[in-house]
Amino acid sequence: MDTYIEKACEQFRTLLLEQLARTEKMETSSVPKDFTSMEKITIGIVGGDGIGPIIMEQADRLLNKVLAEEIAEGRIVLKKIDGLTIENRMALGKAVPEDVLAEIKSCDVLLKGPTTTPKGGTLESANVTLRRELDLYANVRPVQVPDEGIDWIFYRENTEGEYVLGSRGVEVPGKLSMDFKVTTEPGTRRIAKAAFEYAKANGKGCVAIVTKANIMKKTDGNFTRICHEVAAEYPGIKADDWYIDIMTANLVNKDIRNQFQVFVLPNLYGDIITDEAAEIQGGVGTAGSANMGDQYAMFEAIHGSAPRMIEEGLGDYANPSSIFKAAEMMIRHIGLTAKADRLAAVLEECSEKEKKVVVTGFASGATCKEFADYVMSKL
Repeated sequence: MDTYIEKACEQFRTLLLEQLARTEKMETSSVPKDFTSMEKITIGIVGGDGIGPIIMEQADRLLNKVLAEEIAEGRIVLKKIDGLTIENRMALGKAVPEDVLAEIKSCDVLLKGPTTTPKGGTLESANVTLRRELDLYANVRPVQVPDEGIDWIFYRENTEGEYVLGSRGVEVPGKLSMDFKVTTEPGTRRIAKAAFEYAKANGKGCVAIVTKANIMKKTDGNFTRICHEVAAEYPGIKADDWYIDIMTANLVNKDIRNQFQVFVLPNLYGDIITDEAAEIQGGVGTAGSANMGDQYAMFEAIHGSAPRMIEEGLGDYANPSSIFKAAEMMIRHIGLTAKADRLAAVLEECSEKEKKVVVTGFASGATCKEFADYVMSKL
């Protein structure tokens, strides 16, 4: 037993030093990339696993149509990136193989299909690795249900919490296992600032700070404290504290849920509650997701690779709405606001108003390509 304790203590020391070094690196400010001044923007296209290549094929078609003028002028380049498949990652024992990461880093932004993470073992999530390697600290997920007055946007801290060391916990076989949760001052401050800056820029009067600070007193307690310190810099915006359990209930309470506007929350809670929010909107297949950093950004569907659909031969019936929404967010991020607005209007028309072509995920509904054709016919 003493041997296990000694190894665990040495392992924890290594982790602590690594995280302190990461914290010091974050404290060095980085100037955000200005896409409007760039002569060329490279968009990486990554298929992923399961239904990923199917929905990404249609997303590629969509981008080529929406951005046809910029592509023809050479201002935008679409670059297909292979190798981020579960088969390749498992064979190499790498969450993101080095050559694939180098290709990704040669791009400015990324539109990515879902990737599979094996249960158990030591292979880390590709998404977690990419968020860390590209320092994509803000996961931004909008959810809208106009008929109910719901207009939410979630700012989820994206590089810390339970996920940053999720595959590097401590285990005493037959006795116990422990994972770690990490909250840093600069990491929390920058996600809080991003949420409050959004609220200020978009006329929002309230930000909900969502934690479990009554139980996780060190990590969530500090997250709450720092968010309130940032909130003090925005006197016109109210900062409300909520615990994650009651907020999960609030989102299904039709009497009050339309009162919420902007949310800021740690990594794990944000992962869970944004899926709940997407379901309220119409399902996880309808919601896009942005992973934002100062130098890179990654846009993706919020759902997984849906291996059951592939196993059941239903891959062609996957809903591309989520990746289309992510594409719209990406186009807006690189400064093509008018084109993003047009695509958003078309997606709303096709998914919420006309509904002439409906994807259900079953053979009784439309195929992924049929829905894509429908959307593109409206552009």
